[in-house]
Amino acid sequence: MTKHNKHWLVLLAFALVLILAACGGSTIPEDVVTEGDKGIDGEAATDTDQEIIYAATSDAVGLSPILTNDSVSSNVISQVYETLFVRNPETMEIEPKLAESYETPDDLTWVIELKEGIEFHDGTPFNAEAVKYTFDKLRDPATAAPRASLLEPVESVNVIDEKTVEIKTKYPYGPMLAALSHTNASIVSPTADQAQDLMQDPVGTGPFQFVSWTPGESVVLEDFGNYWDGAPELDKVTLRVVPEVSTAISMLQAGEVSFLDGLPSDQIDRIRSLENVEVTEQPGTPVYYMLFNFEKERFQDPELRKAMAAAMNRDVFVENLNGLGVRSDSIIGPKLFGYTEEADDAGQDYDPDLAQQLVEENGFGEEPIKMLVANRDNYMQMAEIAQAQLTEAGFNVEIETMEWGTFLDATSAGKYDVTFLGWSNVTGDGSELLYPNFHTDNVGASNRSAYSNPEFDELVDASRTTVDQEERRQYLVEANKLLLDENVAVVMNHGVVTAATADNVKGLKLDPNGQWSLENVTRE
Repeated sequence: MTKHNKHWLVLLAFALVLILAACGGSTIPEDVVTEGDKGIDGEAATDTDQEIIYAATSDAVGLSPILTNDSVSSNVISQVYETLFVRNPETMEIEPKLAESYETPDDLTWVIELKEGIEFHDGTPFNAEAVKYTFDKLRDPATAAPRASLLEPVESVNVIDEKTVEIKTKYPYGPMLAALSHTNASIVSPTADQAQDLMQDPVGTGPFQFVSWTPGESVVLEDFGNYWDGAPELDKVTLRVVPEVSTAISMLQAGEVSFLDGLPSDQIDRIRSLENVEVTEQPGTPVYYMLFNFEKERFQDPELRKAMAAAMNRDVFVENLNGLGVRSDSIIGPKLFGYTEEADDAGQDYDPDLAQQLVEENGFGEEPIKMLVANRDNYMQMAEIAQAQLTEAGFNVEIETMEWGTFLDATSAGKYDVTFLGWSNVTGDGSELLYPNFHTDNVGASNRSAYSNPEFDELVDASRTTVDQEERRQYLVEANKLLLDENVAVVMNHGVVTAATADNVKGLKLDPNGQWSLENVTRE
């Protein structure tokens, strides 16, 4: 098809969209309707129809892998950027991506050979200098990267030659490959990073390149024709902000969006019943928990935390998830390295009588508790159930909701009493759950609870400073148990990752950590 004919098809399809819009109402703003877009029941897509419109209830915080640490941003970042290694979602084994191979001459040295002939979207060559630049910036304290902890053990990153990078560590680092497979360890273009703000204008090596971002509305990507692993079939990817999930589901039903993920439990039966929509549900790595603010003196009281944990009937919450959650007390979940079945029942039992007794004896109900919640459906549901149960035990709980980005800023600043957080566990390794979230090193960064315990820190450090995997596992078991004994967090559920797509969308790859790739997706 010539470029001239393709333009005529675009104009004709756009005219048809205008005619249809005049005949009936649409739940989607006009600027979202794109050339050739069709309903689920429409005819097979032409070349100009190779677009995916993904609906998210929250906007991205930013588009730099170095400066972000949230799942919404990662959904964009993982289409634009790539990592040296990836975890195979089927085998859960780590495999090379931008790397070609690696070797460890000794316990403190990782020598990584890189693939050749790869370019960033701005034409900058991908090479050892780009890897060094990215990793040095990620771990530079002046950067204040939210996931600098990924490379905390690194002593130096050295360029051996154009395709060889050497990483020296301060101590043996067992989770190194897991850390290098994390989205926040994606490699950025040094040229672009020095010339522009990657939070607003990202440049990576991935299958899609950045086009535009209208905050609060949409992020638009397009295929990168020179992608090293073959240009994707999709011409365009639009990530649309649709704050009301019920509206997003209606748009999916009408064919106005083609993909949703993180399906809400209270709407899952409706989604499952939709014709010509395929629903994917599989056990995943995410964990969701209620967290206490240890910066506030009263939450350092173990009796207060025990009372709140005893008041929480997590079984009720999981039952409301309609199959989209797994019940376990353990912070390290069933899909993670470091999990043990014994931890499933190792947390504080639901005991409303004990909770009421502790509240009355200690006057815990006298001072209000500020429960800060992100305005996302799953967190709101957790908060409402928890508020009802805690109120029944005698606590005075006030819910305050915030938009996602504002919520992240507020929890980082400690502006809450209790809150609900999730961790997708991108690496699949328990060390990279416990270290960023609960270790003293990360208070003021990813450790939003400000929990600090030398005994716990020692166990987590031990899990990171040996390459003996069985020893690592045992240290993680002990560290996990310590958190449960102290009621540091109250686990609400472990996630089941979900997606709903129009049935003309093929090839979607959904990882157990909830992330997805559109590299091999097509529309029929």
